Amino acid sequence: MCTGACSKFIAVPLYVLAAVSIICNLMLFFPDFDTQYAAQDRKGEQRLTEEVKYMGGFLGGGLMVLIPAIHIHLTSSDKCCANRCGMFLSIGFAAAGVVGSVYSLAVAGVGLSNGPFCWWSNAQHLIPQWGAPFLNSNGTYLTDKEMWNWCILPDNVVEFNVALFSTLLVAASLELVLCLIQMVNGLCGCICGTCSGKDRGNSIMR
Repeated sequence: MCTGACSKFIAVPLYVLAAVSIICNLMLFFPDFDTQYAAQDRKGEQRLTEEVKYMGGFLGGGLMVLIPAIHIHLTSSDKCCANRCGMFLSIGFAAAGVVGSVYSLAVAGVGLSNGPFCWWSNAQHLIPQWGAPFLNSNGTYLTDKEMWNWCILPDNVVEFNVALFSTLLVAASLELVLCLIQMVNGLCGCICGTCSGKDRGNSIMR
């Protein structure tokens, strides 16, 4: 496989992963699929999980990966771009994707570790209050589903956050791997050319 074809193979899943990251981040603003919590948070009453507002999935795993994916895809035109400059630039774009995916990965990891912001109470805190009940649990709540019942509102917010932040974590990990591969692929294309001799000959004949 020439480096141009490899670029196309990398770009297509990056589109999908960037879209998944953006969608997941946007969904996190509406726990229980209800807009009232986002509206209350805008008024200064904290109702949303803090890590959601860091926009890791939207900015990091989304836009900062989507833009490099577009350039990488253009680099793979006809599976043989014969453009060493384009492959060189793809290294920089892929590096931006690495930064974005690492940011998304970090935010998702912290979001999972700290848990959701919710209206909660438990045996030690009988009076319900808004807060992050799992903030100091070091993520142990993830394996103790009895603790999930501490959150009263929004409904099923723990499951909601765990599912979406886990999806962001997986998406960012795959984006990171693909962008790193493209950096290596771009370097090879820059140094050695984007096509094998056979591919280049076919490209010229066309």
